[in-house]
Amino acid sequence: MKLSVVIPCYNERATLRRLLEAVRRAPYPDKEIIVVDDGSTDGTREILRGEIEGSGLADKIFYHEANQGKGAALRTGFAAATGDVVVAQDADLEYDPEEYPLLIEPIRADKADVVFGSRFCGGPHRVLYFWHRVGNGFLTLLSNMFTNLNLSDMETCYKAFRREIIQAVRIEENRFGFEPEITAKVARMKVRIYEVGISYHGRTYAEGKKINWRDGVRALYCIVKYGLIR
Repeated sequence: MKLSVVIPCYNERATLRRLLEAVRRAPYPDKEIIVVDDGSTDGTREILRGEIEGSGLADKIFYHEANQGKGAALRTGFAAATGDVVVAQDADLEYDPEEYPLLIEPIRADKADVVFGSRFCGGPHRVLYFWHRVGNGFLTLLSNMFTNLNLSDMETCYKAFRREIIQAVRIEENRFGFEPEITAKVARMKVRIYEVGISYHGRTYAEGKKINWRDGVRALYCIVKYGLIR
């Protein structure tokens, strides 16, 4: 099976090259790496054009002229994917590409069509913000109530999809609302969903973390919008 790794990035100059090197050496030989720069202003774009293009670290690179959000970047990357399985990968080194086999195995074994990588089902994780964990748990619980799933980590970045499934979904959310939106939409498709434990190396706001309370409010809106109204 061919793997497509879609990497949305916005102002990730400090970690982008290390992340791409980690993805390239990840234990899955047949893969394409797709980077979508979402209007970076910190030098990320210059690194992509000056160091990454032609280096073999990325197979496809797309540039948004203005910042639109993670959902918009994923929409661009998913549309360009040609692999049998598509994985979303943040550019901030919080998630370990060495764990791709964990994510892909249920699909490879024909047990699943979509796999969520849960930060709360085992695996080492950096100890950080208490209220983030509470908020994540609340959003996951509310999402589960609307979708009738029993996920432990709806907001996780690590999600793997059979390509025909993710490309059949019309992604409407431009920012972090992508997570509850895609969860509601794949739940409605009645596909086989698995969850596997992953490690998580979170970062602080001083280290570049971007999600904030406004995204949590938007997530609440998206859970209701896509889980109930739609």
